[in-house]
Amino acid sequence: MSTQIHDLTVSGMSCQHCVKAITKAIQGEDPSAIVEVELPQGLTRVTTTLARDTVAHLIEEEGYVVQA
Repeated sequence: MSTQIHDLTVSGMSCQHCVKAITKAIQGEDPSAIVEVELPQGLTRVTTTLARDTVAHLIEEEGYVVQA
């Protein structure tokens, strides 16, 4: 499976705990995933072999809202 980069706008994240929670959830499915978060803008960039819908679902399972 090829690596993809997904740029998502996520609301509800406010601190490093939030970043760790979504990173752990995504890396639970793809241990080699790279998760980069810009908290002030709510931007999340995920480099992974997972599909975008899967990444969005994992983030939403942690209690955050994926807007785009």
